[in-house]
Amino acid sequence: MKVKRISAWLQKTRDYVEIERLSGDGWMTCRRVCVWRPPTDVYEDKDGLVVRVEVAGMRTDDFSISLEGRTLVIAGARTDPAPKRMYHQMEIRFGEFRAEVYLPWPVDAEDVEARYEDGFLEVRLPRPQSWRTPVVEVEPEED
Repeated sequence: MKVKRISAWLQKTRDYVEIERLSGDGWMTCRRVCVWRPPTDVYEDKDGLVVRVEVAGMRTDDFSISLEGRTLVIAGARTDPAPKRMYHQMEIRFGEFRAEVYLPWPVDAEDVEARYEDGFLEVRLPRPQSWRTPVVEVEPEED
C-alpha cells in the first residue's frame, strides 16, 4: 500500500492527507492525518521570530515541538475530558493537531526556547548573527 502527499491540495487546506491505493482496482481512500490546526500567530521582535499557538487545556506532555529543516512543527493531541454528550454547538476542537511554520532563516534546535502558559504555547527562535541588521546611530551635527 502506498502513501502519498498531494501538495496542491495541501496548500489549500493546510491539512495532511494520506492516500491509499487499494488492490489495483483504481480505488483510493483519503483520510486526514491531523484533525485540526490551532490558531497560530507568527511575528518578529528584536531578537528573532516568535510563534504563538493557542492550545488551551493541555499539559506540556500533550504536544511536541520539532524542527524539520527550516520548518517548525508543533503537533499533539487535545482530549475531551468530558464524556460524550449531545452538543447544541461545538466550537472547541479536540483530537490530533499539527501546525507548521516555515522559518525565514536556519535555526539551531539548541537555541529554540518554548514556554506554555495560560493556554498559549510560545516558541522563540533567535535570529542568527548573520541575519541581524546592524544599527548605526547618527550623531547630530555640531555647529
